Amino acid sequence: MRTLTGKVISDKMEKTVVVDVVRSMTHPLYHKRIRRTKKYLVHNEKGAKAGDMVKIRETRPMSKNKVFEVTEVVKHAAA
Repeated sequence: MRTLTGKVISDKMEKTVVVDVVRSMTHPLYHKRIRRTKKYLVHNEKGAKAGDMVKIRETRPMSKNKVFEVTEVVKHAAA
């Protein structure tokens, strides 16, 4: 079961949020550190809002694109 940490960028759906996960990697040829981002649709029962940092984990498929759920809100967005 994968667990990732990311930032909620959209909470406009009822029980789903969009989480942006950033990872760093080394470029295979130039050996420079670069950032890669990926957006995940995540099931939200914890009440995470836009701007929050959240931990997400892999779970059973809940829809065509939604296979993660929010496990905890790490940091709330600044008011």
